[in-house]
Amino acid sequence: MPGALDNGWDELRIGDEQTTTGRTVTEADIVAFGALTGDLNPLHLDREWAARSQFGERVAHGMLVLAYAFGLVPLSAEHVLAVRRLQDVSFARPVRIGDTIRVRCRVRELKPVDDSLGLVTAGWEVVNQSDELAIRAVVELLWRRS
Repeated sequence: MPGALDNGWDELRIGDEQTTTGRTVTEADIVAFGALTGDLNPLHLDREWAARSQFGERVAHGMLVLAYAFGLVPLSAEHVLAVRRLQDVSFARPVRIGDTIRVRCRVRELKPVDDSLGLVTAGWEVVNQSDELAIRAVVELLWRRS
């Protein structure tokens, strides 16, 4: 669905907001991410171990959820040249197997760099199906102005 981050530079406004579609995190996602990254922490992969943890069950890797957030936000190659900076990332609550996440984005700052490029700073909130905050971050994007 089109939203604020689908706009060209001249149409962007501070305060523009967009919420992405959802993605459900599966056991297969967590196992594959662990194998791909080498993060084999039993909190993510060992059902019995995780059952004894503070969470009572396996949870997704925080970086997996953050990576999915980048996949959910429509960063059009027509507009976005690169992700320039990721900052102030905080992990508020775990994402569990079967949770559906979505990302709420809000444009915080627009700063021209030169005639062809600008910086878009956006606040991102990754929330679950109950609208509970899982991750908060500030993302700076290098945006084409023409």
